[in-house]
Amino acid sequence: MIEYLARLDPQVLIVGIALVGVLVALPFFLAALRRFARLRLVGGTLWLLSGGVLVLLAAMAGLVAANLFTYQRLTHEQEAARITCRQLGPRHFAVGVQTRKGPQRHFQLRGDEWQIDARVLKWRPMGSLLGLDTLYRLERLSGRYGDVASERSETRTVHDLAQDPGFDLWALTRRYQSYLPLADALYGSAAFVPMAEGAEYAVTVSTSGLVVRPVNDAARKALGGWK
Repeated sequence: MIEYLARLDPQVLIVGIALVGVLVALPFFLAALRRFARLRLVGGTLWLLSGGVLVLLAAMAGLVAANLFTYQRLTHEQEAARITCRQLGPRHFAVGVQTRKGPQRHFQLRGDEWQIDARVLKWRPMGSLLGLDTLYRLERLSGRYGDVASERSETRTVHDLAQDPGFDLWALTRRYQSYLPLADALYGSAAFVPMAEGAEYAVTVSTSGLVVRPVNDAARKALGGWK
């Protein structure tokens, strides 16, 4: 059942949750109207509030579903993105990011290295038994200078990689983690390597975080001479 829901289009799942909530709440609203028509204000108000609570719960479930779909499911180490570099000038690069979903995006970075950041949400064993795989979401791509003096004085560049559904499950889970027994670890992970002309890297992610590996000779050469 969980696997089937995971394959659904996010919009279909969210609309389905909302419709179920409305259908379940409808008898409560009808009962409230009948009581108001008979001037039974107290009973009508109670039924109206009950229906409103059901609609609110359905809306919250839809928001959680929308946020979960911005994360990728993680059961083992897997490739999360391919990064390509093209030099535009001194300490100035065009960086392409190809994720598992969506078209390739291009960003301009300043510095000697590129850094990628991700959020990882890991469940306790009981959550895993229920089919809740570890989740991750790529968050940022930024330029990084090799020395602290340049980091303080030169132009900094950072770009957002995450989709924003308008509701942050990460922040909610972090705040109320003690009330969510299935949530185990909430942490950020980052990795950075040198930028070089023609270099291509593979970014993989596992339950231990992000790993960057060179794909071509240009990337291997950049890593070999990295100081």
